[in-house]
Amino acid sequence: IFGVDLQFCCSLRFDDLKEGDVVRHDGKRSDGYLEHIFKHAAKELFGMDVKEITYKALKNKDFQEVTLEKDGETVLRFAAAYGFRNIQNMVLKLKKGKFFYHFVEVLACPGGCLNGKGQAQTEDGKPDRALLAQMEEVYTAIPVRLPETNLHVQRMYQDWLEGMDSKKVQDTLHTTYSAVNQSTSSLDIKW
Repeated sequence: IFGVDLQFCCSLRFDDLKEGDVVRHDGKRSDGYLEHIFKHAAKELFGMDVKEITYKALKNKDFQEVTLEKDGETVLRFAAAYGFRNIQNMVLKLKKGKFFYHFVEVLACPGGCLNGKGQAQTEDGKPDRALLAQMEEVYTAIPVRLPETNLHVQRMYQDWLEGMDSKKVQDTLHTTYSAVNQSTSSLDIKW
């Protein structure tokens, strides 16, 4: 962890964790936080407590959409784009101004992290489907705990970030985006 004060970093020891201390975020798989962020945004922005979300496959199973409707209007639109083909299509749509999502979870591996090349494979180099199903089963058996209720996260905010609404929180965890000037290099990737 770069830039973290040494005292705080040393105090985050994991050697004293017990089996019951291991928790996971919302979601059926170990991929990103789309489901957690969606539920949190629904509650914080629209006062809606979403228990289950439904993924809608669009062009393929690795490009899915999740929406939230309120009073007949879509108020949240999230997408999950897995694999470079879907990422490339997403970038093309963004450039054309035809990609209208509030949040996009992007993973390089088709099928998500558990399906990645760093995971267990059969001898012929293909994903081991039985092992993948077993890993997903083990993962979903781990209890869910919201990150904001995690004592380590609360302590980080208190001890290192100087409170929930501090300037250090704004400087460290928030960012702004601005247009990037187009490069004229011939090495640019043309998606």
